[in-house]
Amino acid sequence: MDEHLNPLALSPENLVKVLVKSGCRIMTLEMLRRDIDSGMPVNADGTVNLVKYMAWMIKEIDRDGNESESAQAD
Repeated sequence: MDEHLNPLALSPENLVKVLVKSGCRIMTLEMLRRDIDSGMPVNADGTVNLVKYMAWMIKEIDRDGNESESAQAD
């Protein structure tokens, strides 16, 4: 993993690594891909803005009171 990561433009692979190293007990690239397929915002180049991802996760949890599959894993 690159030592100089941009939290506004993380590759999906680096985002998973950051989340796991930050304490997310279970996070895989497959889980992130499912979130992307479910409407998670991504940058035009396919990278992910960590702030927008977290905001999307909160909105998903808040939307119907249930956590998404990825959020439940944490």
